[in-house]
Amino acid sequence: MKEMTGSFRLNLQETFERLRRRRERSPVVSIRERVAMSFEFFPPRDEAAAHRLDRTLQALARLEPDFVSMTYGAGGSSRERSTRAVARVAKLFPRPVAAHLTCIGSSRAEIDSALDEFVDLGVRRFVALRGDLPAGADRGLLDRGDCRHSYELVSAIRRRGDFEINVGAYPEKHPESADIRQDIDALLAKQDAGANRAITQFFFDTDKFLRFRDQAVAAGVRMPIVPGVLPIHNFDGTRRFASTCGAGIPSWMLELFEGLDDAPEVRDMVATTVATEQCARLIEHGVEHLHFYTLNRSELTTAICDILGLGPRRRADSRSLKRA
Repeated sequence: MKEMTGSFRLNLQETFERLRRRRERSPVVSIRERVAMSFEFFPPRDEAAAHRLDRTLQALARLEPDFVSMTYGAGGSSRERSTRAVARVAKLFPRPVAAHLTCIGSSRAEIDSALDEFVDLGVRRFVALRGDLPAGADRGLLDRGDCRHSYELVSAIRRRGDFEINVGAYPEKHPESADIRQDIDALLAKQDAGANRAITQFFFDTDKFLRFRDQAVAAGVRMPIVPGVLPIHNFDGTRRFASTCGAGIPSWMLELFEGLDDAPEVRDMVATTVATEQCARLIEHGVEHLHFYTLNRSELTTAICDILGLGPRRRADSRSLKRA
């Protein structure tokens, strides 16, 4: 195991040096000037988890993301907890906060009430999603409520004001969709309803994202499609989560991470290397915004951003801008 640890340390250092040289050769002053980033968190379940989230926020604040987002419970099951979490982040984190809002099984009055609560907290950005079925709920819930599809939720939010509205996208097909074309049609409907940006489900096969993006653009999607990046903190947990949302895990990843949950230091180095290379390839293919699913942890996201050069935006005065 010590030999394996040393090998992966060397691999990570080689990745860092290769990316550093790539940035130095780039005519762009800083990659941060052309690549935006955002971080996603979820509401803590108890006070101990809330304190851990506070520490994560403090650690990630120095990276100056363009915005952060806070998830929302399906069917309003954790609406109060979500609202408290958004208030906490808005108070502690010096960047704009996007509140997730779901509509499954909700009346228009419930949606408007939740929207009002977030607006009262100063929120002007939203992530509009249909939402998943709550645990134990029957599928009939999908046919109840005033907004049965996410594009209807987008319309409801858009009618209330000039908000920035993000929506979901699924490069490997939503589990309930018949095919990718159906997902692209749904994306077009959300765009027509007033969405500004799509953020994808996490994925590990970059080629699938690039094909999906090209197909969507060819079909008429004009809003940015932002890739969702999930650093792997626990591979077995990631594999279970991926199976529920239709995200595939390539065979090479299964082999690479096999047994590494018992060697967390090695796993974290491997996870950092894999995610960094994925982000670098996305950027090379024209991606201008990365959305990180942090799982309320800072270590891997910080390492990935530092290696890529996605730190704080450079402060430049007018003289340095003229020289550039």
